[in-house]
Amino acid sequence: LDVNDNAPVFTQDRYIGKVLENKPEGSVVLSVLATDQDAGVNGDISYQLSQAVGQSDSAFVIDPITGEIKLTKPLDFEAAQTHELSVRARDGGGLSAICKVLVEVVDVNDNAPEVVVSSFSSPLPENTVPGTVVALFSVRDRDSGANGKISCALQDQLFFSLRPAYKNYYELVTVSALDREETAQYILSVTAADAGSPPLTSTQTFTVDISDVNDNAPVFNQTSYTMYVRENNVPTAFVGAVSAADADVGLNAKVTYSLAAVAAAERPSCSCISVNAENGHVFVLRPLDYERLRQTEVTVSASDAGSPPLRANVSVRLVVLDENDNAPLVLYPGQESGPAPSELVPVSAEAGYLITKVVAVDADSGQNSWLSYHLLRATEPGLFTVGVQSGEVRLRRPVTDRDSVKQKLVVLVRDNGKPPLSATAALSALLLKDFSDVRLPHGSAATEDQGGSLTTYLIISLVFVSLLFLTSTVLFVARRLCKRKELQAGHVLYGAEHLQPGLADAAAAGTLPRAYCYEISLTTGSGNSEFKFLKPILPSLPPQSCALGQGPEEGQDFPCVPVSTEDMASGNDGTVSAGQFN
Repeated sequence: LDVNDNAPVFTQDRYIGKVLENKPEGSVVLSVLATDQDAGVNGDISYQLSQAVGQSDSAFVIDPITGEIKLTKPLDFEAAQTHELSVRARDGGGLSAICKVLVEVVDVNDNAPEVVVSSFSSPLPENTVPGTVVALFSVRDRDSGANGKISCALQDQLFFSLRPAYKNYYELVTVSALDREETAQYILSVTAADAGSPPLTSTQTFTVDISDVNDNAPVFNQTSYTMYVRENNVPTAFVGAVSAADADVGLNAKVTYSLAAVAAAERPSCSCISVNAENGHVFVLRPLDYERLRQTEVTVSASDAGSPPLRANVSVRLVVLDENDNAPLVLYPGQESGPAPSELVPVSAEAGYLITKVVAVDADSGQNSWLSYHLLRATEPGLFTVGVQSGEVRLRRPVTDRDSVKQKLVVLVRDNGKPPLSATAALSALLLKDFSDVRLPHGSAATEDQGGSLTTYLIISLVFVSLLFLTSTVLFVARRLCKRKELQAGHVLYGAEHLQPGLADAAAAGTLPRAYCYEISLTTGSGNSEFKFLKPILPSLPPQSCALGQGPEEGQDFPCVPVSTEDMASGNDGTVSAGQFN
């Protein structure tokens, strides 16, 4: 009978197998085989895996009967490239043998490249010089061999490019000047691809914002501006607006307007224009006169708020439109204060004879300066006609004997404005049979003019003499009144003591029935004075004596002088010469 004296023997001491890492679960990796010379139960072999030290979860399983080693889960080349196993073969009698199994994992391109960004700069100023590093990144692939070889590419290489730095590092750099006004943002895609079959790729996106730099000056929407204003405008009249745009953003795009400073030699003739700094509205500050200023030109500057600020200039031309504010001016015949000039017309002249021509101008322009001439009035309106456009004064019909020698005409000159303005020209015509007697009408006219002037002078002289006489009379009366007041203030009433002794006795005898008061008037430069009889002071008073040296009684204002009736009858009215007084 057989005794279990033979242990199992493997056909190989070491089995080596290869398996792709992407093999699914249950795939057979390899098979082991052991033999036993014993028979019966002693020759029956079973297989089992011995767990390696440190491996708690094995990815393999062995069939105990067939010895096939299978996968219990997918393998990962990146996790473990080889697996080492121990397989034990045991017979029925308890004898066993061990062999080594080495499983090599074959790499499969199952890992896409990875892009790791180390640094990135955004936003980027638009004045960045070419060659500036925008981003620094690295790439890696967990696969091996060709599957782990990586290449990087940039889709848009007009303004940016990739530059290898060292090992698996790359730099994203600028290659040309940037302009925010053309492109404010760049979206860059970097693609990393391995060399596997098929190749795997990964993409990293970089969004680069471009920050603004004040590199654009304001731009006007027109190369020049022409604005119009009517003369005699109201102050601060709005005439138009200028507009400029700046392609920058923020403060770099904020535009302010102003009048550009000019040299003194180039200073415009009118400083009447103002520009609103915020909106560019143009105003005329004061009324303009077309006859003095037809047009003016200024330079408007637009500047932004950047640092340093940029500016642009534009020319603004202001055209003054004419208004009908000037009446026609008659140049011929002259309209001085003297008499109108006389034109000589022979009486034999036929109809249409040119007598004279009225010449006038208008300071306005256009239709406002179109003049028309009309006969306003004349001594013989039917004798003359005036050319509407030319101003020529002609005979309408032949001269007749009934026509006055001197004809006066008034010609109306009117412009074509709205409303029209007009002026008049006065002239005269002398109808003469022969130009040799031209002095007679001129002499008569001169005589008439001189007579009119003489009459005017006489009237002025008469008024002057009358005023002088009236003034003298008033002064004379006033002087007399003043003199009278002065004399009244200097009057002196003398009593009886200043009379002659005879008169005193008569007074004492009581021969005078009434008492009279006399006044002595002394004139300056006079050699004598006289008494003037006034009126009785006390008509009912009885005769009383006034002795010499006796003053007036009590209550009596003036001394009384007795005068006898004989004295009055003899013509002695009491007049006493100045020599009778001391």
